[in-house]
Amino acid sequence: MSSARSFEPVYMPVGVLTAALQELTPRERRDPDPDLAIEEWLEFARDLGAESIELSAALHPSLADVPPEAMLDPVANTLDLRDPFNSERAARVQASVASTGVEIADIGYFDDLLHEDPSIRAKKHEFMVSVMDAAVLLGVPAVCGFVGRDQSKSMDQNMIEFEQSFLPLLRAAKERGLQYRVEQCPMPGWTPGDNFHNNIAYTPATWIALHQICERHGLGDQFRIHYDPSHAILMGQDTRSIFQYLHDEGYDFLIAGMHVKGQVVDSKGVAGWGYGGQTVNRGDWVDGEVSSNPADLANSWNKQTVLCEHELPGTARHDPLAYLQNHRVDWLDHQLAARELLDIDFATTPLIVEHEYPPARVQERELLQPILAGSISFTRHIDRAAADMYALQHEVLAAQDIPIQGVGRQAYRS
Repeated sequence: MSSARSFEPVYMPVGVLTAALQELTPRERRDPDPDLAIEEWLEFARDLGAESIELSAALHPSLADVPPEAMLDPVANTLDLRDPFNSERAARVQASVASTGVEIADIGYFDDLLHEDPSIRAKKHEFMVSVMDAAVLLGVPAVCGFVGRDQSKSMDQNMIEFEQSFLPLLRAAKERGLQYRVEQCPMPGWTPGDNFHNNIAYTPATWIALHQICERHGLGDQFRIHYDPSHAILMGQDTRSIFQYLHDEGYDFLIAGMHVKGQVVDSKGVAGWGYGGQTVNRGDWVDGEVSSNPADLANSWNKQTVLCEHELPGTARHDPLAYLQNHRVDWLDHQLAARELLDIDFATTPLIVEHEYPPARVQERELLQPILAGSISFTRHIDRAAADMYALQHEVLAAQDIPIQGVGRQAYRS
């Protein structure tokens, strides 16, 4: 006999990546007082209505191997680790966490950790370990980043590099009780070469292959994915099909975090170049040689930007046809599919708003504040609508054997 089940939707908290505003605390103020940047970001996040921040770490511009002018997005070292992050610094940050009520969801350091130059790779690994140490002192459960790619080797050879070179980082994470969550951006603009997939953990099938390597070494619990739907759109995929694939393969547990960033595909760019992106005449090569001007190397990102433009959630027009063409993120179905297909603790896993919409990348606090506040509100309400639909359809109606109406969006059909 049917019985009533109460309506109890589970909503996800909403946070923001601190790279959204690199100069919230101007460098002339934060360089001599590095933790001031974290304090001011926690206050800013509170004013935005965010429950958490993803704390961005990076090699200081004076120490980085890639000049800022060669990057698609400027360096965001909100967490400054030029000096050791000790218990005294952690106590200062924790006091700000307590006073603002804004949590630190995880710490993100996004770099090429399989760099072909051994000395550069070692430097990046050392920095990632220092990020892990800071995470422990702050009581943060995870670090977030990339895997990367050795440009001198094939993808198959990079799987061996992962096992030999990257697993020590996962062992360091395990020793510290942390997860390492990989964002799946293919990073096409990391190199002026022809490679498009420069982060080998770019798609579900490789996530599974990498996780299987980790499992063989007792590190399966450390390797997780920080999913970002914008990268799926870039590669012609859709979120529901990706989640369905993971579910079908028995890996619905792999996604442990989410960036909320969209992508708006330029159909003319796709017509001209295809999903491989712009391959010639980008401006990063001059007279048949890689340009020596760092600013020219930023043109390597034309592999991506000729095809699409990042969306800050809520800033793109509602476009059902684009959703079905995988030219835009269908945010409502994104959140529905997560609940229907993934094994996630929705009450504690934050949706991290990542802002990379170029025309809105203003660096003045008073101008950016209403933009981010609007996107965070949009994200929260879309998630609540999806949670309400899921609880009503899959719990309340199901308990009374009442069918859900219609068909709905289906995996592998878009």
